[in-house]
Amino acid sequence: MASSTPETDIPVIADLPSGSPIPSAGGVPATPPSKPVPLAPPLRALLAAAPSNLDAFLARLNRCLSTPAGIDTVLLFVCYGSRLSASALGALSRSVLRRSAREWLAVLAALPPRTTVLFSGAGATAAGKVAVVTAGGSTTTAAAAAALVLAGRLKALSGLLSEARTILRLWALLGMYFWGKGLVVKALSPATEKKSGEPEETRLDKVIEWTRLLLCVGLQTLENGAYLSSRGVMGWTPAQQGKAYKWSSRLWAAYIGIELGRLAAEGRAGSSKAKAEAEVDAETAEWRKKVARNLAWMPLTLHWSTDAGFVSEPLIGLLASIPGIIQMRDLWRSTALPSAK
Repeated sequence: MASSTPETDIPVIADLPSGSPIPSAGGVPATPPSKPVPLAPPLRALLAAAPSNLDAFLARLNRCLSTPAGIDTVLLFVCYGSRLSASALGALSRSVLRRSAREWLAVLAALPPRTTVLFSGAGATAAGKVAVVTAGGSTTTAAAAAALVLAGRLKALSGLLSEARTILRLWALLGMYFWGKGLVVKALSPATEKKSGEPEETRLDKVIEWTRLLLCVGLQTLENGAYLSSRGVMGWTPAQQGKAYKWSSRLWAAYIGIELGRLAAEGRAGSSKAKAEAEVDAETAEWRKKVARNLAWMPLTLHWSTDAGFVSEPLIGLLASIPGIIQMRDLWRSTALPSAK
């Protein structure tokens, strides 16, 4: 299944920013400064700062890759970014090559009957019954062919990263065990005083939480069995593997349906009036990101739940890139040094 484990509130099995508004110009004086202000630092300064900037970028990327959830987020971002880029490059290059082929056919169709055709890249002349036909737009055609090769390599990279994420998810059942253990402990423990402003957990909340856990356990067990069987570790047949992948996606679709319903209920309920405006804004932004991620995954889970599917390859890359971008932005922001925030 070329997808990620459904997001939960448990960090170990999570599937895993917005900047400040632009300051108002109201206080800027109307008169321009006496000396012109350079719009950008000179090229020499940029080149001198390049090693330092590269070092800071690599250090931050290293922090992103320092946790399993961070690794999965980076792989998710690159995986579907590569898949989307491969689809775009492939479609564009094939369009250019088809147009070039139609131009060739039009030139050949216009030649007199029984004409000998010689292909050359130097020029096009016609003398008697011999026509030397140049490869019109050869530069564009060569670029399109190179783009097609690059698209194939990006698609291969996407497949490799998808498999890497699948391998990382083999251990997700361990986190789900502790998720379930926590629910059992909570159910058997005496009622404790809830925190101020925290909503009381209802019977429906408990049912939803257990349902989410069971769906995650089911989909991850099926995916693990199918993948390990495809590598010869387990003995499921190819038909059984395909069926397991489909049912894993169906369970994931059910999980996302529950999440969207839960998020819709949270949106209708609103935030507590006792909370500060900044806290409410942060909760609203987080709620919107969760909705966007789940809405992007929903059609893909349904697509992977069927034999033929119904989502095109470019749309798969586009939809799956939405959660990747959202999660990568959050991860990148969270790994900034205190002085850089």
